Amino acid sequence: NPETAGSPSFRFSLPPRRRPHTILRGRCAELFTLSHTMLVNASGGPALARRHLWRGLVLKAENPVPFLEDMTACSVVERTENGLLRDFTLRGENMQERVTFEPEKRVVFERTKSSAMGTIVNEIVEEDGLALRFSFSLQVDGIPHGSDEERAYAERMSRSYFKGVASTLTEIRRRLTAGELETT
Repeated sequence: NPETAGSPSFRFSLPPRRRPHTILRGRCAELFTLSHTMLVNASGGPALARRHLWRGLVLKAENPVPFLEDMTACSVVERTENGLLRDFTLRGENMQERVTFEPEKRVVFERTKSSAMGTIVNEIVEEDGLALRFSFSLQVDGIPHGSDEERAYAERMSRSYFKGVASTLTEIRRRLTAGELETT
């Protein structure tokens, strides 16, 4: 059963029979999933349109350091027609993700190197207005599925992702105000 934490739009789930499964490191793994949705223009400040939000998400994918407090380094290793491969440092851990862009809809981050493997999605949605949803499904090395340790890890991640949605919107607004969101 989903639990609500921090916000009515925040969901953390560990249902034993309905959890996502994937193949990670050559074995079937059960993932825990978290999702947080925040209305984009509910908190005041300059109103953001979908195009502003999209441009901000692309900039965040290319260099998340100004958007996310826990990111300390990022470099793009490779660019493709619809995405990129990036190396980054998050909370002191060196990681890698393949990023796929679905223009004006979502950015998908697939972990290729990390102690927490899985997928993260930043999605532009319409829920009582323009909204930004951050979701992730992860499996963490050394943490048993369904354990208290997994639940505690997920709760820490939920707080981090809640802050991440808010700080991303703050940085996008700052860039809009500074005239930095023009597409090239």
